[in-house]
Amino acid sequence: MRSIKQPGPPVAERIQWVEARGRAFSFTLEAGLPLLEAARRGFATQGFAGGTLNISSGTLGPFGYVMPALSKTGENAAFYSETFRPAGLTQLKLATLTLGVRDGSPFFHCHGLWREADGRISGGHMLPEETFVAEPFEVEAFGIDGAVFAAEADPETNFKLFGPIPSAATNANTTSRAFAMRLRPNQDFAGCLEAFCRDRGVARAKIRGGVGSTIGARFADGSVIEPFATELAITSGTIAPGAGGALEATLDVALIDYTGGIGEGRLVRGDNPVLMTMELVVEAL
Repeated sequence: MRSIKQPGPPVAERIQWVEARGRAFSFTLEAGLPLLEAARRGFATQGFAGGTLNISSGTLGPFGYVMPALSKTGENAAFYSETFRPAGLTQLKLATLTLGVRDGSPFFHCHGLWREADGRISGGHMLPEETFVAEPFEVEAFGIDGAVFAAEADPETNFKLFGPIPSAATNANTTSRAFAMRLRPNQDFAGCLEAFCRDRGVARAKIRGGVGSTIGARFADGSVIEPFATELAITSGTIAPGAGGALEATLDVALIDYTGGIGEGRLVRGDNPVLMTMELVVEAL
């Protein structure tokens, strides 16, 4: 399987995780607000400090983002492009977002695909401080109680990355057992999730959110993304017994690579290693 050498030594524990409780709900993002504040308010009204969002459409403006790029210094295995600030309104096709904290304040990590006002199709990593909700739109959320995604220095990748840490329960209304997790580099995406659920007796699960990167991509329809640096969003995902009875992860994703190539579809199991990180919530069903 493909692998990319990271600047720091690998951490022994390859999945960072916290068991929590959670609940799915929907809400409408308010127009005129920064996307970060609109998301924070939506979670707060349901008693949650954070969680995940799945976005299927929406209008942004002003808007700022970066794309994956090669590292110019060698201090990271890959890096970010310069900042793009498209004029006019940007129409989201899809996005996934993790709401957590960085330096003690709310923060998000969000990847998606969109169409800019001039017709350009693009995607990448949205900037919390430069992205605003232009028109109200509804989102699907999953709030977590007992865990929070916190941005912390990661010596292996030499980035500050979201990972779950325990937090005090707020007694929010929850319905499900949920695992907040971060997958570390150079391990197969599906295989990690299958082994994790198998080891904890979780027979069926749904993926909530999902923001990260893979080393290129191999899709079930035979299509391939060769450029190694991507920004990826999980559009849907499940873990359930396959035809032979063993657990199988079904992962539908969308991504953009550092050349601007876009890929969408179902990932092949066993051949899609994580590049930098993959953060998500596994809801036990």
